Amino acid sequence: MINLFETARVEEVKRRLLQLQPGSQRLWGTMSVARMLAHCSVSLEMAMGRVRPRRMPIGRVLGWVIKPMVLGDEEPMRRNASTAKELLVAADDKDFEKEKARLGELIDCFMAAGPAGCTAHPHCFFGRLAPEEWAALMYKHLDHHLRQFGV
Repeated sequence: MINLFETARVEEVKRRLLQLQPGSQRLWGTMSVARMLAHCSVSLEMAMGRVRPRRMPIGRVLGWVIKPMVLGDEEPMRRNASTAKELLVAADDKDFEKEKARLGELIDCFMAAGPAGCTAHPHCFFGRLAPEEWAALMYKHLDHHLRQFGV
């Protein structure tokens, strides 16, 4: 399972991150590039336990069924998937360079902390995740949003 504990994956994501520009256009969705960067940062903070969204009722019912479909292969995440309200970033203007630097720092922090740095708090949709599942999900999530902006 490809994951964000792998040095090669972190280097790949960071190379792709460098390709983003303030004017990068999205291929789907509604977020600006700076807002997407902020959203990805909040998601990594969730994986590290700094943000603790409540379980979504639909996740309690379907999360255990969908989790193996999302994490069980290396296919990209589907477009326009819903997210927990705690992970949504306000539509106000975000500073692109600041958000890009913040995300890069969080990626480094996540990898450096390794499995011990992952939260035991359940994911808002999937429920309990092992550290390797958090790392795979974080890679897939970052890949999804980098694809959203063509990188």
